[in-house]
Amino acid sequence: MAIEIKVPTLGESVTEATVAEWYKKEGEAVAVDEALCSLETDKVTVEVNASSAGVLGKIMAPVGTTVPVGATLCLIEAGAVAAAAAPAPKMEPKPAASSPPAAAAPAAAAAPANLAASGPAARKLVAENNLDPAAIAVSGKDGRVTKADVVSFLAAGAAAPAPTPAARPAAPSGPRPNAQREERVRMSRLRKTIATRLKDAQNTAAMLTTFNEVDMGAVMALRERLKDPFEKKHGVRLGFMAFFVKACVAALKEIPAVNAEIDGEDLVYKNYYDIGVAVGTEAGLVVPVLRDADTLGFAGVEKGIGDLGRKARDGKLSIADLTGGTFTISNGGVYGSLMSTPILNPPQSGVLGMHKIQQRPVVVGGEIKVRPMMYLALTYDHRVIDGREAVTFLVRVKECIEDPERLLLEV
Repeated sequence: MAIEIKVPTLGESVTEATVAEWYKKEGEAVAVDEALCSLETDKVTVEVNASSAGVLGKIMAPVGTTVPVGATLCLIEAGAVAAAAAPAPKMEPKPAASSPPAAAAPAAAAAPANLAASGPAARKLVAENNLDPAAIAVSGKDGRVTKADVVSFLAAGAAAPAPTPAARPAAPSGPRPNAQREERVRMSRLRKTIATRLKDAQNTAAMLTTFNEVDMGAVMALRERLKDPFEKKHGVRLGFMAFFVKACVAALKEIPAVNAEIDGEDLVYKNYYDIGVAVGTEAGLVVPVLRDADTLGFAGVEKGIGDLGRKARDGKLSIADLTGGTFTISNGGVYGSLMSTPILNPPQSGVLGMHKIQQRPVVVGGEIKVRPMMYLALTYDHRVIDGREAVTFLVRVKECIEDPERLLLEV
């Protein structure tokens, strides 16, 4: 019996993936739960496993094919024994499917799409895929477009309107004088998504960056004094990120606009603190999310960040790990960056940039002293956050780092 292996659900707002690699060839034996192929989405790489033992029949989606959720990837001949490759007979449905779709079209026209009254998930999918709401067959009351309507529309292979020229990747420039000394590599789906999202952030948000500097002496002394007993008790090293996460949470509670986002014509203020931590991997930049950071102690923050970092480097992050952050911290200092202007991670309204700790002469109590200093940068969406709020937020982070006892006493 031929069993269809389909594209699994990939997460909120993810409707398609690209087949990155097949681990098995047609005619090879497969075991239950054995990995068959990997799918590359806009955010992560997902492996698809065999639901039954048998022989891999026909591969329906070769490497490089873009497939929607629910599409058939391959067939498995359950219970068969690997032998000379005999492709699984294709189970063709009886010819009765040509007329019903045509009958469904007039019914769809009876209820014009009312996108304004639809839910945010449906509106987001329509906007992200540049769809014409009038072309979608709606099932909601009073013409409301549901998320399922949009997913069904995309899965049916309806052609979206062509993207605007500004969003279209530049075409190859033609013959190059030094082509023999260059290497041309096709962008991965993740890299293309990063490029698109960062450019969208520039085009959409009114981004502005404010700077400050922080004396790291107090945190460094505290860490040096307590790092060994901390690691012995909790089984994890005490780093600087825990201090900055806790400082940002304290500042977000004081300045809630930095934890907000724009949704249509509304401002959404979030009373939870899911902190994204930017991680550089060989495949590109990813931002896994530390959930409910306000409820975690220093050990919980360090363990959470460590787990997310390992999953990122091993390519094991899930869609859930990467979605829903309310604020992001990016530490360019681990690469030696002295100062930068981080870019927003939409739809968030703020991102904090940490940088390299450097010994610099500063005036302390009327005297010039050499102190371990770090530049801090807060990039924010000026549509949501006023300059006063942005500066106050960054000063609050600075105060918590320079006097870490504030974090313990919540003052």
